[in-house]
Order: sequence, then C-alpha cells, then structure tokens
Amino acid sequence: MSEPTQEQVAAIVSSIFDVRDVVVTLEKMEFEVSDPDFKEKFVTLAQKLEALRLVCFLNRSGGRLLIQVNRLPPERMGFKYLSGAWLQRILFGIVVAFVMVDGFYRTLGANSVIFIGDPFDFAILYTVSLVGILGIHEAGHLVAARIHRIRTSWPYFIPGIPVIGIPTFGAMIQSRGLTINRDILFDVAIAGPLAGLAIAVVVSFYGAYTSPVLDSDMAQYLTENSQLQRLSDSVLMQAALFANGKGGPDVEVIMSPILFAAWLGFLITFLNLLPAWQLDGGHMARALFGQKIHRIATYASVAVLFILQYQVMAIFILVFSMRNTSVRPLDDVSPLSRNRKYLYIIVIVIAILCAPVPDSIWPK
Repeated sequence: MSEPTQEQVAAIVSSIFDVRDVVVTLEKMEFEVSDPDFKEKFVTLAQKLEALRLVCFLNRSGGRLLIQVNRLPPERMGFKYLSGAWLQRILFGIVVAFVMVDGFYRTLGANSVIFIGDPFDFAILYTVSLVGILGIHEAGHLVAARIHRIRTSWPYFIPGIPVIGIPTFGAMIQSRGLTINRDILFDVAIAGPLAGLAIAVVVSFYGAYTSPVLDSDMAQYLTENSQLQRLSDSVLMQAALFANGKGGPDVEVIMSPILFAAWLGFLITFLNLLPAWQLDGGHMARALFGQKIHRIATYASVAVLFILQYQVMAIFILVFSMRNTSVRPLDDVSPLSRNRKYLYIIVIVIAILCAPVPDSIWPK
C-alpha cells in the first residue's frame, strides 16, 4: 500500500475536525483545530491514520489545540527462530508442566503432616486454578483491548521455579497498537486484575474447603520444630477461611495447593494494582494523575513493598521504572472520565483487601 500524500492526510483531518491552520515540515504535519467534542473525534482520527501507518498526537499549547501527524516507524523484519504463536504455546506448556510438578510436591508436603488427598488429583486442580487465574486475568486485558480496537499478542506465560519457589511468574501480553487516550489506557489496565480476582475469590473458597485444620497439639509441635511456614494472608483470604469455619488467630490451617493458588492470585492482584511503573495499577494511576504524580506513586509503591518485605519485587520495579516510566497516550490532553475516577476508588479498596498483611497485624 502506497503512503498517503499530505493532501490525503489533510483531507482526513479536515473531514473530522474544523482545521484553523496547518504547518507542514519534512518530518510532520501539524494541524490547529477547534472542536469542543475533540475527545471522541480524535479516537476516530487516530484509528483511521493508524490503518495508513500514521500516528497522531494531541497537544495543547498556548491555548491552541494541536494535532501532530507523523509516520509510524517501519516494522522490524528480523530472522526469527520461532514465530510468536509457537513461542507462546511452548511457554504455556512449560508453565502447565511446572505447575503440575509443583502441585504434586506441595500435596506430598501437606500429606506428610495430614492427609489431604491424592497428589495427582490435587496437582490437576492446582494447575486449573492457578493457570485459570492467570489466564482469565490476561483474557480481561485482551477483551478490553479488542473492544477498543487495539491489536495485542496472545499471552506469554512466564515459567518460574517449581517446588523450591513458585512455578510461574505470571503472564503478559504485548500491545501491537496505539493507546489513544486515558480512558482506553485505564480500561485495558483495569480489566485484567478484576477478571483474575473474580476467579481467585472462587478458588479461595474451594481452597479453604480443601484445607484441613490442625489440632492445637500438632500445630504447637510443628511450630516449635519450624515445620510450619507462615504466609501473610490478605483480608480476602481470611474471609474465605472464616466462611468455611476455619478463620481466627488461634486456628492453624494446612494450606492445600488450591488455597495456595488463591493466595498467589490475591498477591498477583495486589502487585498489579500498585500505582507503579507499567503495572496495571501504574497505567491506571498514569491515566488519572498524569506522569509527574505517577512517578511519585511508583516510589511510594516501592516503599510499601519494602515494608511488606517484598524487596525483590521492589528493586525490580525501581530499576525498570528508571528506564521506562509510563505509557503516554496519544491524547494526553483529555482527562479521565468521571466514572472511571470513581472506579479507581474501588481499585484502591481491592488492592487493600488483596494486600498480604503481616501476621503481627492480625488481632490476637
């Protein structure tokens, strides 16, 4: 397809906006426009120009509303050993295998204390639960991106370290389209954590049901011999335990692999909702507050992670945020819509409910 001429670009912009002035250089075209309803019209313009391998930015300068049109950089055509689809399938297969192995050995560990069930059966349920939480999380992003006509890759599942660590470090998708405004940036970001959280809540209730309670003598013996590893529970995890009659400070529960999958799901949701870097919460904070406050929120999130003793994650965010702070939408002039601002309050509440609260904070 031949590149559009300057006359064709001007005609497209003029068909959508009232153009007051045009400045043309070798590198770009800049249009001064006048329109009170520019937010939705700019979405239409950006989608039309992207189909022509052009990108536009909306800026405000000296009281003037300016649309800058540039050519998109050429796509890199390098030699690939594996296509993206095959790489995603292989990574997914590795993660499933790692989660199965991890679930099998976690069940053996629980059975060494108190019998909870067949290791192979629990490994399957654990795999469906954990991969399901991650998969639905990414599916939420995909659906929101499709609604806003943003091209993305299929999820890349990231293998972890089974048995001695965690079997997966989550999943991610790559955006292959342009984020047009703050509303779209917010929608795509929030869809993943909400979708994954819904599955994590369901898994937590079933996981609590499959997790046995230790009698006080056995719990004391295992604690004195350092055979019980305590994990910081979230409010939602405690709610699932209470709903199954297993909550409270004096109750020791052996966490089944399914309950551990829910615990990871809540942790992943909490981490993703932090207003930091390019996490989902970071995109939401960038859409609501802008770049400057988002940078401050990133440092505050790092401090929170250090307090909760997640130092590795804190250092990871700190290092990578110095290189690439945030995503800038093409239209960084239009504010986030009012309803989405209210929704962000719910996001903060969810993050608090999913936060891993140290055991010392829970009432005794």
